[in-house]
Amino acid sequence: MMSETVPKLRTCLLAIRKFSTAPPKVPVESRQLAFPPKYQKPRQAWLENFDTIEEKKLGIIDLHPEIFAANPRIDIIQENVRWQSLYRYVSYAHTKSRFEVRGGGRKPWPQKGLGRARHGSIRSPLFRGGGVIHGPKSPTPHFYMLPYYSRVHGLTSTLSVKLAQDDLHIIMNLEIPTDEPNFIEELVRSRNWGPSVLFVDDVDIMPRNITAATDKIKHFNLMPVYGLNVYSMLKHDTLVLTRAAVDLLELKLLTSLHKNDVKPCAEKFKLNQV
Repeated sequence: MMSETVPKLRTCLLAIRKFSTAPPKVPVESRQLAFPPKYQKPRQAWLENFDTIEEKKLGIIDLHPEIFAANPRIDIIQENVRWQSLYRYVSYAHTKSRFEVRGGGRKPWPQKGLGRARHGSIRSPLFRGGGVIHGPKSPTPHFYMLPYYSRVHGLTSTLSVKLAQDDLHIIMNLEIPTDEPNFIEELVRSRNWGPSVLFVDDVDIMPRNITAATDKIKHFNLMPVYGLNVYSMLKHDTLVLTRAAVDLLELKLLTSLHKNDVKPCAEKFKLNQV
């Protein structure tokens, strides 16, 4: 009896597996994480395609928790935004001192004998139309250098916030089949990637099709890894990283977080800010 039942059960299981609507098991891409975390598990994100408008999940990729699951320090993010907003700002407000105002070369009245206060020039700051004391002089730059680790933690905090808000997507590469702007616009619209998108690759020479397609679309921008910054990530709704960009970004940031020779590295950025 048992000899007849077992083959029937096998046939039933094979039929269930064949006609089952359950999604297939998605492979997890194994990555050798640099500086393996001791107390945190790696974060995971979908690896998506970029060559079709329809979204396809190619697998799951492990992300280092020190980069993509850091404590979101809002104060450090604000410091980075303020630093980036001010380092290119130059004030051109200018006032004239008593030596720059036209006129006032002679003494307005004698020193003694008239009962009036003694003055040597009508361009003194005490007179109307005279010079200004301690007024602004142009050009006045507002550049200052943010500490090294404030910049590093600003990047890790912003990347962690983007991943937590589901605004960070990882693709294989930036190759698309056409250079028509309609293709990339429809792709972003169908995947709900938000109005503005920042595409990041590991090199600064992007593929021709993606460069031509986004050339006239002002809210789609391309950027290499070495130019990634807090202000640009916050300015765009969605951050799209290539697979190679993730590897390079993790390597650079983890090296900066775990290095013990930061003083000579930051020496060239040191300014006299007294």
